[in-house]
Amino acid sequence: MISNKLPAFLIGLAVILFLVYSSVFVVNEREQAIVVRFGEIQDVKSQPGIYLKLPFAFMDADRVQYIEDRALRFDLDNIRVQVRGGAFYEVDAFVVYRIEDPRRFREAVSGDREAAEARLSTRLDAGLRRVYGLRSFTAALSDERASMMTEVHNDLNQAAESLGVKIQDVRIRRTDLTQEVSQQTFARMRAERLAEAELIRARGGEEGQRRRAIADRQVVEFVSAAQRDSEIIRGEGDAQRNKIFAEAFTRDPAFFQFYRSMRAYVASMANSGTTMVLSPDSEFFRFFNGSGGQPGQATPPAAPAQPAAPAN
Repeated sequence: MISNKLPAFLIGLAVILFLVYSSVFVVNEREQAIVVRFGEIQDVKSQPGIYLKLPFAFMDADRVQYIEDRALRFDLDNIRVQVRGGAFYEVDAFVVYRIEDPRRFREAVSGDREAAEARLSTRLDAGLRRVYGLRSFTAALSDERASMMTEVHNDLNQAAESLGVKIQDVRIRRTDLTQEVSQQTFARMRAERLAEAELIRARGGEEGQRRRAIADRQVVEFVSAAQRDSEIIRGEGDAQRNKIFAEAFTRDPAFFQFYRSMRAYVASMANSGTTMVLSPDSEFFRFFNGSGGQPGQATPPAAPAQPAAPAN
């Protein structure tokens, strides 16, 4: 008899365990739970713990939908924005948000996180386009970037409130030129650098010519000054020589005449290939005879004889 009642007992126990299991749900610290009964929200559990609900979720009695209770993030890449001036740029941004009102989140997007992020992405795209369109490209690289993010954050919060979401942060990860703008910018920068190089080269050539002209003028001045000084010194030397000769002539005219005649002999006979035809009684040879060169005869100095033409 006991054996006949055992299957029924086990079946009843299984049913009881199933009802208990279907009536209990657990909420951890990273989740929020929404209890839905016949499509209507009955309760929201935001604190972690063990809770009870009606069983038979497959009959649409009580169902539990879990919602994230932590900071979430989604990225938006390659947003094409136009800045003031007409240039286009690509922007990568991300948003950090938190689901603050699970009930409204369920009513707005049926608790679908992807649907909520799609709406936020559309609003973020529009906000970035508006903010960038009012400024130049350099604003995103300056201190003005913080105020730009604040404007986008405020715009996005208006859309997020209707979803039961709170925006915690909005950041730009990258602001870069588009491919065509990059090529145009590179070509413009290259042309500017080439023009600058040509300008520097032209200025260098001009400066080189100026310095060469200064150097040439200084060389001419130095050479002229040196030649002038040399002529002055040479003239002073000649004057001093003539003075010494004059003093020597006045002291001993005979010796001076003899000295000059010897100098004339050296000058005329220095070239061994020269042939001179002169009379022995010539004035040029007066110091080679005894009477012509006696001291005390103050005869005027003889001019050196010009060498005769070579004999054939």
